[in-house]
Amino acid sequence: MKEQQEDFTAQLPNGQMFVFWEVPQVYEREIHVDANHPQASDENDGAPTRPFKTINAAAQVATPGTRVLIHGGTYRETVQPAMGGLGPDKMISYEAYPGEEVIIKASVEVKDFKPSVGWRLFHGFRDLPPEATKIRVWEIELNPEDFKGYNPFCAVNILHDRLFIEYDKTDMTPYLNRRGMVFVDGKPLKQVPLYYQLSQNENAYWVEANGQKVHIRLAGDDDPHNHVIELTNREQCFAPKVPFLSYIRVKGLTLAHAATGAPVPQRGALSCYRGHHWIIEDCTIDWSNAVGIDCGNECWHHPVIEGQIIGHTIIRRTTIKDAGVCGIAGMFVRNMLIEDNLIVGTGWQRMELSWEAGGIKLHHAVDSLIRRNVIKGCIGCDALWLDVGNENCRITSNLFIDGIQSREHIFIECSRDAENLIDNNIIWNVEGRYDKQALPVEPGSSGWYKTTESEVRNGYGIYLEGTDRLRMVNNLIGKCDKAGFFAKVVAFRLWPKRGGTSRENKFFNNLFYQCGEAAIILPNQHNQAEGNAYVKMPPGYLRVMYPEPEMCLDLATWQEFCGFDLNGCVGDLEIDINSDDLTMEVVFKGELPEVNADAKVCTDYFGNVDQSGKRVAGPILDLAEKKARFSIDPRKQ
Repeated sequence: MKEQQEDFTAQLPNGQMFVFWEVPQVYEREIHVDANHPQASDENDGAPTRPFKTINAAAQVATPGTRVLIHGGTYRETVQPAMGGLGPDKMISYEAYPGEEVIIKASVEVKDFKPSVGWRLFHGFRDLPPEATKIRVWEIELNPEDFKGYNPFCAVNILHDRLFIEYDKTDMTPYLNRRGMVFVDGKPLKQVPLYYQLSQNENAYWVEANGQKVHIRLAGDDDPHNHVIELTNREQCFAPKVPFLSYIRVKGLTLAHAATGAPVPQRGALSCYRGHHWIIEDCTIDWSNAVGIDCGNECWHHPVIEGQIIGHTIIRRTTIKDAGVCGIAGMFVRNMLIEDNLIVGTGWQRMELSWEAGGIKLHHAVDSLIRRNVIKGCIGCDALWLDVGNENCRITSNLFIDGIQSREHIFIECSRDAENLIDNNIIWNVEGRYDKQALPVEPGSSGWYKTTESEVRNGYGIYLEGTDRLRMVNNLIGKCDKAGFFAKVVAFRLWPKRGGTSRENKFFNNLFYQCGEAAIILPNQHNQAEGNAYVKMPPGYLRVMYPEPEMCLDLATWQEFCGFDLNGCVGDLEIDINSDDLTMEVVFKGELPEVNADAKVCTDYFGNVDQSGKRVAGPILDLAEKKARFSIDPRKQ
């Protein structure tokens, strides 16, 4: 308990420490899986000399207190545990054998390609153009034995709840594409909705209406027999068949090619399937069609059973690469610990208007800790989205970087009655998701007399809708296309009892750097700002939108008219962040003054503790002392 009390990065907004439930494990039994062992058979007992051939066979006999040791190899199966553990000290663990690589693939290797015939390759042509003779398209008929029970090439991406999609605002093509994916030498092909589009796209595939044949065109019109080609044929890689199994550990496994559908319901390549107290660590999720990991109640269509425990799961040191819609998804979760993970490339499906897209997307998160993660290169979606009713959660020491066509990095939605804390994060480079051609043209002096700003442009570090009482402390927020922070009132979203006012949000000791239009855009003055530093900002970078006319202020008038940031400052320094190697270089041209530290935060980005009561703005205590480029990867390995 002493170690937990000294870990101030685990102190939640209400002052209490995060509840760590994990205890050292002593396993009563070990069983082995080794597909490459000459004596491997699913009829064996799992002894080292008599291992199981498949992981799922071991998962049917593993009882509480069992460790399943999986030896190196590629396992093409879905692991469906039959039992969960009994408590923190009696879990069931599925682990890669030390030093060996275990890959579970929800795909099958295929080879029986033939030249594609019977389809028009060019739209609207009666006679083929000369280049048609150079294009080579191949087809394969799916083997029913490989697709028993689930054929993702028959199913469209969107799952059963489609009511939240704003059809008039989004391209429905990705929602109506098939869930099946095609990989060539480990790289995905692009799906096209019509056959003739193969003439316009190399490295692409098309699926026939009945989902029984797939047509592909490779780069350079190469022959598929020269490559390793895999087709997804399972929904998930690791998922119980029945809900509520709990106290399960998954360690050191790579799970690839899951043909999941777009949430909701949330169904991941690795699924807790409504169970609680899982530990997922040192894993890799590689190319899930939609969701990487699900860890909550799956969807809002399931009634919450009286006494049901939801969440309490640990996800740590895991890499989630190229999840199509969402990296980690959790509904109604409590006591979540998400730490030291790398989440990269989320959102390539471009289904962000289904409202479930993000590097991490949690609903109703309570008493949860999200720390030391790197969330990078989200495509069109948020790095982190806490959706409705979040209470007493802390987001600390994370790196959110490179939002590609993303509206914001952090979205806190309709969370009102208890404080949440965002502190000591680096929030950097979010491009904005909008049509740049739609920005209004304001020739001459016409733009001078508008009373509020255009809603077209976006690109925010932190974005709030109808959220009150958010505490933002010692963050570095920079290179945001529109603004470091933006909030709006959501008056008529009344669930469960009232609308959101966007009041009592607190900005303490943050460092804002080179944001496109503004550092802070507030909907009203009923908030607090103190000790913030502003660097390389445009004119009018501190704004209050209502009551109109909007106020566009500098620091001096922000202080005079609003009483904000009486100890704030304008800084003079250069910051350069390399997103490839996760390093930072800082050049000071003047000092940042010390300010009063926030009473709730005594740590910095690297977990250093300073209880002196003074510090500079931003997430790094000794920033001025760093004379050379340094790592900003916060993960503890």
